[in-house]
Amino acid sequence: MARRRVVVTGLGAVTPLGNSVAETWRGLCEGRSGVGRITLFDASTFPTKIAGEVKGADSFRNISKGTEPGFLGRNSLFALEAAAGAMQDARLDASRLDPLRFGIYFGAGDGGFNFLEYASIVLDSLSDGVGELEPALYAERSAERIHPKALLEQEPSQVINHLAGVFGAKGVISNCLTACAASSQAIGEAVDIIRRGDADVMLAGGSHSMIHPLGVAGFNLLTALSTRNEEPERASRPFDKGRDGFVLSEGAGVVILEELEHARERGAKIYAELAGYGLSADAFRLTDPHPTGRGAIQAMVLALKDAGMNPRDVDYINAHGTSTQLNDQIETQAIKDVFEEEARRMPVSSIKSMLGHMIAAAGVVEIIASVLTMRDGVIPPTINYETKDEACDLDYVPNAARKAKVKAVLSNSFGFGGQNVALVVKRFEE
Repeated sequence: MARRRVVVTGLGAVTPLGNSVAETWRGLCEGRSGVGRITLFDASTFPTKIAGEVKGADSFRNISKGTEPGFLGRNSLFALEAAAGAMQDARLDASRLDPLRFGIYFGAGDGGFNFLEYASIVLDSLSDGVGELEPALYAERSAERIHPKALLEQEPSQVINHLAGVFGAKGVISNCLTACAASSQAIGEAVDIIRRGDADVMLAGGSHSMIHPLGVAGFNLLTALSTRNEEPERASRPFDKGRDGFVLSEGAGVVILEELEHARERGAKIYAELAGYGLSADAFRLTDPHPTGRGAIQAMVLALKDAGMNPRDVDYINAHGTSTQLNDQIETQAIKDVFEEEARRMPVSSIKSMLGHMIAAAGVVEIIASVLTMRDGVIPPTINYETKDEACDLDYVPNAARKAKVKAVLSNSFGFGGQNVALVVKRFEE
């Protein structure tokens, strides 16, 4: 029996470059940066004062039944907006779908830690600068001041609850949070769900917002973030010798995945075929990839095998490319190990140079960019590439977009903790 084929029929995104796929893609092709000074909180005392913020979230209109905007975290706001855009792009009317054959697989992280803000108010009100806190009084004041819905919103799984309620999906519903690999893993798992016949349509992607004091402080303590505060637009510089860390950003992306015959029957526009998925773990260290790149290599090899493709069949690699010393060096070596002589002619670029690192949402936005690369024949650049690093010696499409005929793309996502995902998308052919 032939394997069920899975195609991409809808795209939606909310990013630091714009609150739609069209705006984001235009910014990527123009080589613009979405990074700027942090405005969501006072970061003046932090080593890192820059991030890639989504603008205008308060004006999002795509919030309807099953949600209460006053209690939505930024991750939920972003996810709902991106999902509505993807559903509209796919011309999918949720009311006309079999809800039991319509599922959601997301990679969603926390949405802003509003609970910490509420908790700080409680602590301030109890201490008055003197004495110790009384547990009974703390519990009483907490009950008065912290709304349970605000507390629930800190759970990443709330995102899929909101999405299911708004769009009426009653099939396979799940969320994974594998750090920077989350939304790519969600896409891969959604593909497998359709392939094995448990769904016909899957809404897949991810959302995240860690631009809050705890998120920035945590990554600063790990010395993972760039401190190039005086030139935010030039801070993210994957593969450049002067890179000094990644730039934290936020947002969401959604792809609509359909079984091919289901898409054909309704006359859907088909962007591409999701052909390959590879998943692995380094089992090495929380913050660093294995020095041999073994997990990244395994994910890429598995994705190519799943797609039934050879390295020479790939025309472009959308790199994880974080702008950290170790990732960029080890990812480069892993690509050379997998693609061998093909690596030297392979365009490789990182859109994190423009978007920053959207953490759980990064992979899906990179898949969207990969799909549009094939559609438009334009490879987005790696901006801020100025000085060659001898350990990073591939073609990184420096500083300006490049016209190219691209039929297949491999996209990498490697997460803290050693989670590795590679996805292969290719031009749809009958």
